[in-house]
Amino acid sequence: MAETIWSVLPPILTIVLALATQEVYMSLLIGIFSGAMLYSNFNVIQAILTMFAVMEEKVGGNVNILVFLVVLGILVAAISRSGATEAYGKWAGKKIHGKRSALFLTALLGIIIFIDDYFNCLTVGTVMRPITDRFKVSRAKLAYIIDATAAPVCILAPVSSWAAAVGSSLPEGTTIDGFALFLRTIPVNLYAILTMLFMLFIAWTGRDFSTMGAIVRRNKESMIVSQEYENSQGNDETKAFGNGTVLDLLLPILVLIASCVFGMLYTGGIQEGKSIADAFADCDSSKALVLGSFISFVFVALLYLPRGILPFNKFCECFVLGFKAMVPAVFILCLAWTMSGIVSDKYLNLGGYVGNLVQMNSSVGLFLPAIFFVVAGFLAFSTGTSWGTFGILIPIAVAVVGMEQYELLVLMVAAVLSGAVAGDHASPISDTTILASAGAQCSHIIHVSTQIPYVLLVGVCSFVGYIVDGFTKNGFAGLAVGVVLLAICCFVICAKCEPVEVDES
Repeated sequence: MAETIWSVLPPILTIVLALATQEVYMSLLIGIFSGAMLYSNFNVIQAILTMFAVMEEKVGGNVNILVFLVVLGILVAAISRSGATEAYGKWAGKKIHGKRSALFLTALLGIIIFIDDYFNCLTVGTVMRPITDRFKVSRAKLAYIIDATAAPVCILAPVSSWAAAVGSSLPEGTTIDGFALFLRTIPVNLYAILTMLFMLFIAWTGRDFSTMGAIVRRNKESMIVSQEYENSQGNDETKAFGNGTVLDLLLPILVLIASCVFGMLYTGGIQEGKSIADAFADCDSSKALVLGSFISFVFVALLYLPRGILPFNKFCECFVLGFKAMVPAVFILCLAWTMSGIVSDKYLNLGGYVGNLVQMNSSVGLFLPAIFFVVAGFLAFSTGTSWGTFGILIPIAVAVVGMEQYELLVLMVAAVLSGAVAGDHASPISDTTILASAGAQCSHIIHVSTQIPYVLLVGVCSFVGYIVDGFTKNGFAGLAVGVVLLAICCFVICAKCEPVEVDES
């Protein structure tokens, strides 16, 4: 069953079940078990053992991310109980005068924190959720803004963990400079650029449509908070006990950002004499996040306890509260990682099957960028990983085009990066999608179902742009066509849709 069309079944089954039943945990479990059954040739005992072997391997390999999530949850609980969040909300309420400015501030913060998408999702959600809640901005809308400024921003940033992933995906022995190639793809990464433009359009006009429009309309009547998070709203566990100020929120966030950046530079070898760019390229982002979050935890303890902002026993209670707050994200991430393991090259090898299909149909030269965009989108959507998609398709792009046609290779790699981000952006089993839901404290399925129509619209514009790229061999021609097409879509949306989430007069 490995490296055949059957390898597509587990992720597709998971996605269909999740969207149909609105239940992501059971859908993931069924998808994982179906993949294990296919791999073990329907031997039930071996399937169970395979499923948990993959889970052990994937969760163990990502334990730093789980630790980071839990420590961040503890920090959020401590800041909330100190009264700093409440003080920040009152202060922001005087400075921010409506939904539009709250959404733009969210987008700006997401763009500024471009170093890592995991860190981006959770930090932006932590800082902005109290403000957007104050102005009754839909949690689904907040999750979309967070998600749209996570991977799409990181893939455009030369100094980020994503740039390193692209460079490391080039085949061994190639003479291509991976970082230089990544820089060339930035202005022709159509999906990321168009997503940023479309996100700003939605935030400015408030003209939400499809499932997002329905959710936002419902939210205007009463604030929609999903079941897994509703127990943390307004009960004694999260009640403020301290008299914290705005600085008691801002200082921990600034220290967290600075510590994580320091962690990336440190794990990348800055102390060994490497340049900043090289240190970012070689960093271990998961270790950096753990290092940064622990430094921030110690800082918060030293900031709050000696000043009596939070009593010692209340501070210690935040350990359990922080862990509880992150349980939904941790559980879904563990299952999503297991799914990606089942379809990896060690088991069903979905990437190998898709790669063979691409190589067998690589003769359609003019449509190669568009083909690679669609294939990358499908692969990332099915596996929930952008980086895995880079690793599979970039070597194939190099093999198909060769290093002699460098301009075409730039377009092909840009199409792979663009499609991978698009697929990852829409996938219910993508870790960044899961973390955007957690950061906004929005139901994961609601976030996915409201985001998919927006991803599809921008994806179609990007697809047409890459068709133009293939015919013209000019990435800027495709970008221009994509921007014009997106502008036409925005004009139609303005004509057909009434503003849903706008500032109250």
